[in-house]
Amino acid sequence: MASNEITIPQPVNYIADDWSECPTVDDVWNVDPNTREPIHRLVTTAPDDLDRALQHAERAYDIGRWDEDARRERAGMLERVAETIETRAEDIARTDSLTSGTPISITRKVAAFLPARIRASASDLVNIPRVTALAAGGRDVRLYKVPWGPAAILTPWNGPSFIPAAKIASAIAAGCPVILKPSEHAPGSAQIIVECFLEAGLPSGALQLVHGGGNVGARLTADSRIKIVSFTGGPGAGRAIARAGAEDFKVLQLELGGNNPVLVLDDADLDVTADGILDGMTKLNGQWCEGPGKILAHRSLVAPLLEALTERISKLVVGHSLDEDVEIGPISNAPHFQTLQSRIEGLRDLGASIRRPAQLPGLDGFFMSPTIAAGADPAQATAELFGPVVSLHAVDSDEQALRFANANPSGLDAYVFGADTDRAIDVGSRIVSGEVRVNGAKLADLGEESAQSFWGPAGIGGHGPAESVRVFCGDRVVGVDSPDLPL
Repeated sequence: MASNEITIPQPVNYIADDWSECPTVDDVWNVDPNTREPIHRLVTTAPDDLDRALQHAERAYDIGRWDEDARRERAGMLERVAETIETRAEDIARTDSLTSGTPISITRKVAAFLPARIRASASDLVNIPRVTALAAGGRDVRLYKVPWGPAAILTPWNGPSFIPAAKIASAIAAGCPVILKPSEHAPGSAQIIVECFLEAGLPSGALQLVHGGGNVGARLTADSRIKIVSFTGGPGAGRAIARAGAEDFKVLQLELGGNNPVLVLDDADLDVTADGILDGMTKLNGQWCEGPGKILAHRSLVAPLLEALTERISKLVVGHSLDEDVEIGPISNAPHFQTLQSRIEGLRDLGASIRRPAQLPGLDGFFMSPTIAAGADPAQATAELFGPVVSLHAVDSDEQALRFANANPSGLDAYVFGADTDRAIDVGSRIVSGEVRVNGAKLADLGEESAQSFWGPAGIGGHGPAESVRVFCGDRVVGVDSPDLPL
């Protein structure tokens, strides 16, 4: 067992270029999910402090210079961020592990990837012109990529370092002043990320950090000084942000997740399918918005697939997230642990049989065996699971599987398993989802130019290359008019 001693300091705000203490919430603590021992007090941000942050972001906003020299200078700043993150990789990995419950072996891989993500934004700065001359019959007409303005970035507890780092890098590359509010359940990793950015010498007001729960996020995203909101989280908060944003028509990027369907065709290889589903349902302890949820398997494969998954789960090592040999750690926090238990009991009430074959450690944490709920009516099993839990349902044809998958679409991710890849891809193309993976459940993008929209209840916007200009900039055309134009 690796040392499980780690100190996560009391969270502090960074507002108007200064670190400042946060008010604490009485008798509420963030706890170690492995032991339920207190780590630090839950904190919030006072309304006056939030207003100072908003004022500072508004003052800091400037369209800026975007010639080649200016872009290279800004890219160099992001390169320095990446270098600093490399020196803090172990701190980030251990803090991620202790707050999300994800095994340290996985959070180290995430931390090691962060510099590449930062450098991708630096590359966008160098390679994507921010002013482009348009063909206009000899007249001077230019297309500008202009930063929208102050950005509120709200990030979840399941990707406590990667999601803040990626979104901040894109927004700063765009030129948007950022106010970051991480999840109240996982503030430590985001604070380290902010420290790394600040060490690179950001301009005044380019990045601020505020802490707190949903009330702080609601005040921040509803304020008219915020011009763009990028949020990853639950559908309830996402809908509230969308309603608030409608008042002044903010730009929104909302990734909300869903109960991602898995279609297992009648020709699927059993081992490939079981291995892929297990990988997906246990990655990040199953706590990722694109993970598999509702398995719609051809009736002939349901029984053998259930046995194959049961056997694989029974061999998993469940334990302390900082243990080097652990494959599954605890659920991140008490509220989500209780939600998952409730979801499993809800599937049982729908007629599912519940299998929890993994052996749990002798620790008083939020541990649960990866779980299969088999046999419920697929039309009723619609709730997002967001953990090491899948439901398994029998279908008689591809068309029936597609009807169930699309009746209550996730809109974010889906999976198809089948030996005939042309057929599997054809089926996948008909699922209402922004991304469909065939014969696997990895996390990295499928291809270099992968892009996915958030369909239906999965949110607003999407993911894709060049996030800095695609999400955080708007188009502005400026040019000389002509009496020779037809209208």
